Amino acid sequence: MEFFFSSAVTTLIEKLNLSDVAFSLFCLFVFSSLVQKLTSKGPMLWPLVGIFPTMIMHCTCLHEWITKALIDHRGTVPFRGLCVGGICGIVTADPVKIEYMLKSKFHNFPKGRYYRERFTELLGQGIFNADDQSWKHQRQAAATVMHSVRFVEYSTQSMQDLVHKKLLKVLENLVESKVCIDLQELLLRFTFDNICVAAFGVDPGCLSIGLPDVPFAKAFEEATESTLCRFIVPPFVWKTLKFFDLGFERRLKNSVKVVHDFADKTVQERKEELAQDQDINLDEKFDLLSRLINLEKGNKNGYFSDKLLEDFCISFILAGRDTSSVGLAWFFWLVSTHPHVEKNILQEIHDILSPRQQNIQTELNSNIIFTTDELHKMVYLQAALSESLRLYPPVPFDFKEVLEDDVFPDGTRVKRGEKVLYSIFSMARMESVWGTDCREFKPERWIKEGAFVSENPFKYAVFNGGPRLCVGKKFAYTQMKMVTASILARYSIQVVEGFEVAPKTTTTLYMKNGLMVKLVPRN
Repeated sequence: MEFFFSSAVTTLIEKLNLSDVAFSLFCLFVFSSLVQKLTSKGPMLWPLVGIFPTMIMHCTCLHEWITKALIDHRGTVPFRGLCVGGICGIVTADPVKIEYMLKSKFHNFPKGRYYRERFTELLGQGIFNADDQSWKHQRQAAATVMHSVRFVEYSTQSMQDLVHKKLLKVLENLVESKVCIDLQELLLRFTFDNICVAAFGVDPGCLSIGLPDVPFAKAFEEATESTLCRFIVPPFVWKTLKFFDLGFERRLKNSVKVVHDFADKTVQERKEELAQDQDINLDEKFDLLSRLINLEKGNKNGYFSDKLLEDFCISFILAGRDTSSVGLAWFFWLVSTHPHVEKNILQEIHDILSPRQQNIQTELNSNIIFTTDELHKMVYLQAALSESLRLYPPVPFDFKEVLEDDVFPDGTRVKRGEKVLYSIFSMARMESVWGTDCREFKPERWIKEGAFVSENPFKYAVFNGGPRLCVGKKFAYTQMKMVTASILARYSIQVVEGFEVAPKTTTTLYMKNGLMVKLVPRN
């Protein structure tokens, strides 16, 4: 019997040729694809290569493609990556599922190893790359510092100085030169300087006249972009490049060294400075780094090592640089294409300044500075900013890793190790979440009886939600209101005619071509 079976196999192999094998495999591939298409919902998941080919076909409009798929399938679809990558799970824009992950079962949906592994060189053990107790300790420290009166006063004053002594001066210089401005690039420079001053107490000088290249800023941008490449290519690709020190992994290694050398130098100098003259510096230094060092002095056990101080502040810069600048760029574009919104913002600024009983335009030309109370009264401006962030969230999607098998409230099952991606961009375009006018830029949806009304953070997850709700939310709104009010009061922003505005396909919603504008001084 054994001899007969062996002979049969030998005869079969002899009869088959390469073309037969190839044709059989092709038929199996087609059959598997058809079965998947007929039995599963959502985008096509190909055998072996998963969703990858379909993503490539839609790479120029990825966010809109995902949005359509989610709308067509009631807000949730399965996905699977390359078989060698081992990543699979669901994509969702369902606020109920998002609340379940970010709040109800928070402990079962951490950032996870997949996320931490990709950011470990840049962020180390910093707050935005941490889970569990490490995250909790850093979160408590951040909240203690950022919600303190001293830090709020310090950060507000530093914003005012940067806006009026640098940003407006640079804009004035560029306007006089009659050149077009890449507003997105300029705003990136501003937010980088601003967040470095808040985090490290150091101004890197990106907004100096002439807009010079700053090694730390350039290295930080390269490190961020190279890190994001790890989310796009399969693990075996970036790990191979890392092993042989090639391509974007080599750039990542070099840029990360510059970033951490700067952070290490700043931490050591600040600790020495505080140690030499503790009483004076305690009253003068209110940046995040200085406050954390002083917190540690009163903590017998100690938690923040020098390395963790570096990682924490670098995480803070990453969170504050791109998000605010990208959000501001989309805001200015939306306002430039919706004149009635611009008119309402200007009217609100005029009404708020009117109690000063002076010629408002003369004050603007003499470098008027908005007070904190005046910024707080700008309800329509805050509504317009919130609406802009809703439509164009700086972080268009986020994801969690499943710690243990779980079941969402609607019965959707996820297994241990799977990923749950949630699309904040798509959620804003779903009628089931925001109504039939969901795609309209409509600041009025945030105002009721003349007051600003916050939305459910799980249908508006721009600032995250639950225990991980952004501790810098107030800082971000103050910064954005100060910048937008100061610029719009002085200039009309006109996008260069024929300029294409479209999102870039990355994990941050940059404008892929920047935002080329002309600034016209107001009469």
